[in-house]
Amino acid sequence: MDDHPYLRRLCDGTVKQLSPFTGTEVWTVPGRANRPLRLPQVEVRPLSSHMHTHTCAFCSGRYLETPPEYARIVRFASVKDDDDASADAGSGNAGAAAAGAGAASSQGAKAGTKAADADARLGANTGAGDSWHTFFGLLPEYLDQSVAEFRRIPNLFEILPFNYWQANYGFKLPERCRDRLENYLADAAGYEHLRAIVSAKLRASGAGDAEIAELNLSDIRRHSAGFFGGSHDVLVARRHWRDDAVDTTGLAGSATLSVAEHRVWTQWAVNAMHAQYLQNKHVKYVAVFQNWLRPAGASFDHLHKQVVGVDSLGASLQAEIARVNANGNIYRDFVDWAYRAGLVVAANDGAVALAGVGHRYPSLEVYSTGPVCEPWLMEPEQVDAVSDLVHALHQATGTQVPLNEEWHYRAPGVAKEMPWRVVLKWRVSTLAGFEGATKIYLNTIDPRSLRARVVRELEQLRASQAGALATGIRIGDECEQPYLQYGRA
Repeated sequence: MDDHPYLRRLCDGTVKQLSPFTGTEVWTVPGRANRPLRLPQVEVRPLSSHMHTHTCAFCSGRYLETPPEYARIVRFASVKDDDDASADAGSGNAGAAAAGAGAASSQGAKAGTKAADADARLGANTGAGDSWHTFFGLLPEYLDQSVAEFRRIPNLFEILPFNYWQANYGFKLPERCRDRLENYLADAAGYEHLRAIVSAKLRASGAGDAEIAELNLSDIRRHSAGFFGGSHDVLVARRHWRDDAVDTTGLAGSATLSVAEHRVWTQWAVNAMHAQYLQNKHVKYVAVFQNWLRPAGASFDHLHKQVVGVDSLGASLQAEIARVNANGNIYRDFVDWAYRAGLVVAANDGAVALAGVGHRYPSLEVYSTGPVCEPWLMEPEQVDAVSDLVHALHQATGTQVPLNEEWHYRAPGVAKEMPWRVVLKWRVSTLAGFEGATKIYLNTIDPRSLRARVVRELEQLRASQAGALATGIRIGDECEQPYLQYGRA
């Protein structure tokens, strides 16, 4: 019988877990781990070329069904003249890019941070022959003149709407955001776009046709403020389906991105997170998460992340900070123990992945082993190291398993060091009355079984698909004991 406060295996095979960070208690009872992970396959339908670009509102053929985008990343393959390609993609709207009309780049440059130049960092993450360019605040007439690999758009239904910040903190649109709103309203197509989006939002909130018909310019301006300076962004990837998909089994997710694409995807989220802090001084914490498939909370089965600024650290994070204050080595101690307990799944020179302990769902964790705690202050290589392991774990999981990807890191103003870690939670069970009554959670897969399953998948991937995993990844028993350097910068 294993006996450790974090992980205990009883004589009958029951595994009891306790999270060192939250105190959450989790049990795995023998026999309950035999449930299938993947969702039941619905009717398979053939895909048309139209469905590749028009399946949902996040698709590339339906740009005007989302609020005005802050920015997009356009990919150019094997171009000889990057400047010409950039100008072509902007189609005369390069002024918006140069002005930094979105919420991120210009302030990042002023702040002098590692995340200041999004283009330079993203470009450094690509493979040979590719270049990536960021365009900010495109007007409607330019949206279809390039194909966005990744977009940053406002959430139509924010968790904390703009009037929350306005009413409780007196927050006003920053000047650059206000100027962009006015420019958008002054453009005929921009005004019609905003009117359509505002109308859709009001209609969803119960407004009638008569009320919507009476909307004037002042109303549109007021209702649109959150689209230009809100605290809830959505990052959207281009593909709904794999490029080679011929039927509805071919969903595109994090697992189907290339290594280079996933690095850009990760850095895109880091930049968006930092932009939220720069834009609104009342934001105390920016949550970054990815809901994949509807059982995990996704509105669309289309790859997207959410970046949400809130004005509180939340009770759970505050409790974790209290544990860190009591033991500044808590993360280092846990990862050391996880290695000795045989829970390490994979590692590279900048991060380590392991089977998580004390989670309500089977969970995998990736820790940055570098000295810097804030992702936006990290060197590109540090971000890439985390991205590569997260990408590998997504591939081992596949696109048919609902999951949540959650980012954890040290918030601004927190004194003690807390390493950046990313948690992937497999949403393969449903919380019910037992959990609510006891606050003991039943997890169908114990950490060691999870580790064995994922290591096996990674080894098969490496053997069967050259280039699927990033170079430098060590799997399972190939991994040496990791050392978290946080606080040693």
